[in-house]
Amino acid sequence: MGCRIARFAATFAFSAVAPQCTMRYWSTMLTVIIECRDNEPELAQTLAALVAGAVEGIVRDVVVLDHGSRDGSHEIADAAGCRFLTEWDMTEIVRTARGDWLLLLEPGARPLNGWVDAVAEHVAISKGPARFAGSRSHRRPLLKRLISPRPALEQGLLVSKRQASTIARKGMRLDQMAAGVRARRLVAEIVPAWAIRAMREL
Repeated sequence: MGCRIARFAATFAFSAVAPQCTMRYWSTMLTVIIECRDNEPELAQTLAALVAGAVEGIVRDVVVLDHGSRDGSHEIADAAGCRFLTEWDMTEIVRTARGDWLLLLEPGARPLNGWVDAVAEHVAISKGPARFAGSRSHRRPLLKRLISPRPALEQGLLVSKRQASTIARKGMRLDQMAAGVRARRLVAEIVPAWAIRAMREL
């Protein structure tokens, strides 16, 4: 049931609301990019979390880069009005992005309430990249934090298209683009992708 609700929410956001019902005017718009492989439930959760951005009109488009999924990832992306690509050149992805800023997310990651305003405020006053704050309700176990570094996209990455174009290389993955990028922390929190994966394994 939860997946069906998320699927409906994602469809409602991108194929119906965004083109017709922009509630506020934004001078800057986002292209959201997600990389996946057999991540149907996670992709649905992330797209559902982006509903607020679609309704407000700050999300211009969503691009899903797929590594040979055999589940319903394509159907989820297609129903939500995303561009779904099975072959790509990362430099071209950045070049053809419709937004002035890119938001890189892992499938399953969910920006929480207030993320639209937090992103809009950042891009209005800063030219540098930013990441969401980690959800206080979803922290990795202490031992994992001590022995393994945080994945580069665990807190997403908000980066200008101009800066992304200097980083992107052919054959590069999103996590490679995000690795080592110094970024400010947004006030809005994000639920990490591993949280939904952990719930599925229970």
